[in-house]
Amino acid sequence: MVCFVVSGPWLLASLVAWCVGLSAHGALAAAGQTQQVPSPAAMSDVKAALVEARKLIADGKPREAVARLEALSKPRRPEVSHLLGVAYYHADDHLHAIEQLTPVVDTWPEGSVERREVVQVLGLSYFVMGRFPEAVPLLEATRKWAADNAELGYILGQAYIQTRQPDRARETFARTFGVAADSAAAHLLVAQMMIRLEFESPAEAELKRAIEKDPKLPQAHILLGQIALFRGRLDEAVALTEREISLNPGNALAWSQLGDAWLRQSKWDEGIGALQKSIWLNPFYSAPYILLGKAYMKKDQPATAEGMLTRAIQYDPNNRSAHYLLGQLLQQMGRPADAKRHFDIAERLQGQPGR
Repeated sequence: MVCFVVSGPWLLASLVAWCVGLSAHGALAAAGQTQQVPSPAAMSDVKAALVEARKLIADGKPREAVARLEALSKPRRPEVSHLLGVAYYHADDHLHAIEQLTPVVDTWPEGSVERREVVQVLGLSYFVMGRFPEAVPLLEATRKWAADNAELGYILGQAYIQTRQPDRARETFARTFGVAADSAAAHLLVAQMMIRLEFESPAEAELKRAIEKDPKLPQAHILLGQIALFRGRLDEAVALTEREISLNPGNALAWSQLGDAWLRQSKWDEGIGALQKSIWLNPFYSAPYILLGKAYMKKDQPATAEGMLTRAIQYDPNNRSAHYLLGQLLQQMGRPADAKRHFDIAERLQGQPGR
């Protein structure tokens, strides 16, 4: 998500040059430092360490870069703290990156490649740590010179959502995806990002605004239906999902969501019918098979339920829910050994992301 710090064609050529060749004394002079200049031998060691550390970071060895820079004598020079912070960032030690970079931000003049890198890495470190209010101004400063970088737009848009600035989030994602900021599409895009970040209430508001601007906009109704389903508003979920299907009857996910809503209302036959349509449109998605397995268990058709759950596992072998349900079914069918095998798999998958 944040790999663009050291790679990508947008990275300034001057920054690349500085990474490998700017002398420590030259950096201090450019920054207007007045401290005593160290001996030539000490300067040579600092310069060599900086060049070596940059190469280690570029080679994917940031911890070795940290060790090389930490070995330099103290008090630590600004350019050493700067690169040490960058190395810590790439070593996924964002707290230490912040500790190293914060004191040296003002060392470098506005507009310099050094300051840009410090600000960028600081903003990303705060973002990764979930300190979004501190990340936003730094990411905004980076955006001034990397306005067209899509990854930065994606990250800044998320930070705006986290800090409850929906209008700025919408404008940022609109620019990233190349749509007008006041368009229905922009409201839909920011709503999708909000749902991913579990900001359902503001997402619902954005989706309603999208539909007001374009009642036939694809995906808007299904997402509203998804929120309604999550909140247990089943009649509303059905109506919204049916509206999506009327706009796009080939939407397999919409048919699956409609089937789910009907099953929750104990409308087994209606649910099964919708889920079958979902599978006909996309036979490689495991969720409808799991739902069909539940439905056929309720209808006391264990052999058909077993077939559905087995197929779900074929397409998604690490789906804990499918293994657990199949274990329950096999236990009811008097097949304890087979049931235990699936229960054991479900237990191993317990706690894994998305399982």
